[in-house]
Amino acid sequence: MKVAERNPSTPPAALRLPSPAELRAEWPISAVAESRIARTREAIGRILTGDDARLLVIVGPCSIHDADAALEYARWLQSINDGYADRLLIVMRAYVEKARTRLGWKGLLHDPRLDGSARIDEGVRMARQLLVAINELGVPVATEVLDPFAAACLGDTLSWAAIGARTSESPAHRELAAWLRCPVGFKNTTAGSVAVAINAVVAARPPQRVMGIDVDGRAAMFETTGNADAHIILRGGGGQTNYDSVSIEHAAEALSAQGLPDRLIVDCSHGNSRGDFRNQVTVAAEIGRQLAGGSTAIAGIMLESHLVEGRQSPAPNGAMLAGQSITDGCLGLAETVEVLDRLAEAHRASS
Repeated sequence: MKVAERNPSTPPAALRLPSPAELRAEWPISAVAESRIARTREAIGRILTGDDARLLVIVGPCSIHDADAALEYARWLQSINDGYADRLLIVMRAYVEKARTRLGWKGLLHDPRLDGSARIDEGVRMARQLLVAINELGVPVATEVLDPFAAACLGDTLSWAAIGARTSESPAHRELAAWLRCPVGFKNTTAGSVAVAINAVVAARPPQRVMGIDVDGRAAMFETTGNADAHIILRGGGGQTNYDSVSIEHAAEALSAQGLPDRLIVDCSHGNSRGDFRNQVTVAAEIGRQLAGGSTAIAGIMLESHLVEGRQSPAPNGAMLAGQSITDGCLGLAETVEVLDRLAEAHRASS
């Protein structure tokens, strides 16, 4: 048996990254956008407690690899928002980091050139510029937080954040959620454990001292007030879906047993769509049926949607279709409008 060659012992050359303060100075948020972010965070918090009757809808590309296409999507979302504002609170899914089970493209922030060069110095600037630009259009932003440094660079642009299925059990990410100032949702694990997500919410809600990165990019200790708006997201897993009424009822009961608000978000993709983006329509229809039937446990949904339906493979040196995902497949705009219309109608029926 041939022994695999070891990697060279010399560590890779360090690539200096801008500090959060430098990025904020380069791409600042206007006072108008900052105020809108604060209001959206508060509104999401009220939805999570049931004090705001609207349905939270986190909708947008599975991941962003093309900033121009993302801005076009944001402009489209802004153009249709007024028609739903009384029933739905729409926040754009703008994922610039991607968790991988093994290997794969790690997102715009980590590999903006799509070629494995890992030019994070470029990626973090592109990510900051993009999220600020979306906010300046009047569209609130949601993303998954993976790296604490990225969170320090982008956290002030976020109205909502997710801790993914692969990191919900991570103590560091639970502390990160306690540090963030926006509502944070914890997904059930890829194996389908909702208990892990509930434990994460319990861990993230109280005040605590955590390690993190300050605006100058230095390691620091923070005294947080905890995240009172931490909540769970049902995304299916372990070969099973969990968007049916029984699964949602059980999850709500488990939240109540821990003294938590019995409100949650349902992810229409991932395990709940069984890996087929088209099934998101079926999931959303079932959520609408439950809402119309009087369910009070569902605070919101997540939906993967882009300018062009489906997905394509990354091709850094070749032509790619603008506005189509390179990770999970997404619904197109027409299908997205149909889902939003049905959810708004279901919401009206429940009033």
